[in-house]
Amino acid sequence: MSSIGGIGTRSSLTVQTLVEMRKQLDDLQRQLGTGKKSDTYAGLGLERGLTVGLRARLSALNAFQSSITHVDVRLNLAQTSLGRLIDVGRTVKSAAFQSSTIDSNGSTIPQSTAYASLNEMLGLLNTQAGDRYIFSGREAEKPSVASFEEVMDGDGVRAGFKQIVSERAQADLGTLGRGRMVITAPTLTSVQVAEEAPATVFGFKLASINSSLSNTTTTGPAGAPPAMSIDFTGVPNAGEKVLFRFDLPDGTSELISLTATTSATPGPNEFTIGVDAQTTAANLQTAVTDSIETLANTSLVAASAIAAADNFFNGTPQRVSGPPAIATTLVAGTPANTVIWYTGEVGADPARATATARVDTSISISYGLRADEEGIRWIVQNVAALAAMTFSSGDPDAVARNAALNARIGTNLSVPAGTQRIEDISSELAGAQQTLQSAAERHRQTESTLAGMLDGIEGVSDEEVAAQILALQTRLQASLQTTAMLYQTSLVNYL
Repeated sequence: MSSIGGIGTRSSLTVQTLVEMRKQLDDLQRQLGTGKKSDTYAGLGLERGLTVGLRARLSALNAFQSSITHVDVRLNLAQTSLGRLIDVGRTVKSAAFQSSTIDSNGSTIPQSTAYASLNEMLGLLNTQAGDRYIFSGREAEKPSVASFEEVMDGDGVRAGFKQIVSERAQADLGTLGRGRMVITAPTLTSVQVAEEAPATVFGFKLASINSSLSNTTTTGPAGAPPAMSIDFTGVPNAGEKVLFRFDLPDGTSELISLTATTSATPGPNEFTIGVDAQTTAANLQTAVTDSIETLANTSLVAASAIAAADNFFNGTPQRVSGPPAIATTLVAGTPANTVIWYTGEVGADPARATATARVDTSISISYGLRADEEGIRWIVQNVAALAAMTFSSGDPDAVARNAALNARIGTNLSVPAGTQRIEDISSELAGAQQTLQSAAERHRQTESTLAGMLDGIEGVSDEEVAAQILALQTRLQASLQTTAMLYQTSLVNYL
């Protein structure tokens, strides 16, 4: 009689199959919900190494994009500030070329414009991007420049720019107000103009002497101290001239032209022809002295303000050594006695190198700024020179001094050849911005490509997964029905 075997082993295998099918169904449902093949790299099979590489590359691209975003904000702020500085400079330049009268406060419209403009310019130079001062070089946590009030007026202990201008003017004029010129008559028939001894960096410097006067000889400039002279051997003719040219502290030069006249009451820039060489020389000496004093109180004072601006704003401030009227040299000011207008990082390397950012694997940009860069400083110091000058309505030389200063400021704000312009700085930053934009666009395209590749490896098709789920559910249902029937089978039912 044959025996009937049990179904225990087969049942166990069937249950195992059902469990695996259930796990597979759960995984397919997860894929449908997440759109991903697997929660782990292991589930991606042979392509898991490629996936890791793609994700690393995408992470690097995100870091570059974040850096580009932050740098772009700083560059946009910098360009806005530079653009406004350019506009302010043009406004002051335009005002300087316009004629104006001196008001009751001793100022003019160009001066008032310059005063307000300098305040705005210093504010622009303290522009921040977040907690960073963008014109401070590497020391971005520090304000770029001192306050307007400190720069112009000092703080009671340290000298401000106005005091530097005043001291320099006194030093350039000298004790007699003649621009450190010594006017003498070496002989009864000659007139000599010489620089002071000992030598000084202040005041006029002799440039040349030229004469069309008959019966005269000229010499110099020569000697130590330098001197130039004219000697009469007779009397000149009316209408003939002698020209004295002087160099001024700001690098400009001025000409005194004196014309011989027979009038006993000579006008400006004239001298009376005397009865002999001796009288004529004495008359010329008087005219030279008056003309030099007038030139000193007009053009020299204006040039002195320009020179003082360079002394104060261009690097370590330079101050008059000793009592101004008799001083001979400049000495370096210190943070203890002089306001330092630029308070950011000082360095000999290019300003742009003070801030760099990597925007691609092999591409970096430089976008640093310092408020004391030549292009920025040049505009600031010339606007400050105009703002600091004061006039008196009762001063007979005030109008001419104002005109001399305005002419110099207007010319300087046109920015001479060889001097950096703010537009040059802006152009350099524009190049960095173009590199940023190109890198950002390149990263967006690369990111799109890599994301597509990654999605192809990690992603799933919803339609395909849904079909697999439907098929698996059908199989699972059939398997469950079969299993249920097997579990209901007994010997009685079998027989």
